[in-house]
Amino acid sequence: MSFVADLRVVLQGRDFKRLFGTRLVSQFSDGIFQFAVANFAFFSPEQQTTALAVAAGLAVLLLPYSVLGPFVGVFIDRWSRRQILVIAPVVRGALLLLAAALVASDAPDPAFYAAALGVLAVNRFFLAALGASLPHVVPADRLLAANAVTPTSGTVVTFVGAGVGFLLRELVGGGDGGIAVLLVASGVVFGLSALVARTMDRALLGPAVDPGRPQAREALRNVVAGLVDGARHIAHRRVAAATMGAMAAHRFLYGMATALGIILYRYYFTDGDADAALRGLSMVVATSGVGYFLAVIITPYATERFTIERWVPIALASAGVLSGALVAPFQEWGLPLAGFVLGVAGQSVKICADTTVQRDVEDIYLGRAFSLYDMLFNGMYVLAAALSALILPENGKSYLAVAIITAGYPLAALAYRMTTAASRARAA
Repeated sequence: MSFVADLRVVLQGRDFKRLFGTRLVSQFSDGIFQFAVANFAFFSPEQQTTALAVAAGLAVLLLPYSVLGPFVGVFIDRWSRRQILVIAPVVRGALLLLAAALVASDAPDPAFYAAALGVLAVNRFFLAALGASLPHVVPADRLLAANAVTPTSGTVVTFVGAGVGFLLRELVGGGDGGIAVLLVASGVVFGLSALVARTMDRALLGPAVDPGRPQAREALRNVVAGLVDGARHIAHRRVAAATMGAMAAHRFLYGMATALGIILYRYYFTDGDADAALRGLSMVVATSGVGYFLAVIITPYATERFTIERWVPIALASAGVLSGALVAPFQEWGLPLAGFVLGVAGQSVKICADTTVQRDVEDIYLGRAFSLYDMLFNGMYVLAAALSALILPENGKSYLAVAIITAGYPLAALAYRMTTAASRARAA
């Protein structure tokens, strides 16, 4: 009920509704685009899906958010945000049409991935501009409600867009022609967000003029220096650093599990049937989503009962033991259950990491801390996929990968427990 109440409150503002509409249209397009990239990299009948292709696909989807994230604010604070919301969809639409043409013409994969990286780089600016614009369209006393509503709604709409992408794939096929159709559809929908953004006044969303603001080049140098300074600050907050390390370890092992699951479904379980593989992996994604939702419910109670310092290693160790036992038989029924286990454990660790960073890191360092957090969150996932490209066989059946995942989680739990125990002893 709180979500509905918050939504009802913030929708009373006309300017918020326009900005909110811009977000919903754009993130619906994101869902279609992300499904199209995943389909191209993992489930196209015309593509030979390998662990290397999985790593490349995940890198395209995630690295722009990690690499560009800390730097986009420099430009968001200097360029008209309303103009970014109007121009970025046009640029992204053109890149999507280019990507569609590359797929339809059977161009080399690196050319497609380069265009897709351009799409996501533009989208990173777009999303940052949306976030920075929010305080300009809601009163200060409603900002908390608006921050609660917009990310949740955007995520839901992204999943809806991915579902529409799946339905379109059923209609037009999963080959290169079908992927090109999905990319064009995503570009057209994203272009509509520019029309919504144009209804807002050019000066509405800022930024305010500041003659004393440093030049962009100097500001970019300051970002790098600030990240280094933030890393030093976190290193002296041992519990926060340990919890971020636990989150990074989970993301690495989860990335390996993702690559393993994709290749297993693509070849070992389905003998290369792309449609059957997509349906099977969709079940894993669904059970993982249920695990994520359950973690949101149980983690507050678990941390109250056990404390964060005990719940994190419990979640990590349980993830390793249970997922290993479920995946090691290499039966199709085990992967959705393992997805559920990793969903619960991973989201529990993430909630604890968010809370610990907010609790232990000084306010003036929080922005830099979460920039580093974001880089770890996505970077470790892609790094794991890259390692998987080296160790996974063609059909994905790898006892070595299962052993790394099974042993990695308890080892991460032990390292976290030892670090936090030493920190408490030092404080005492």
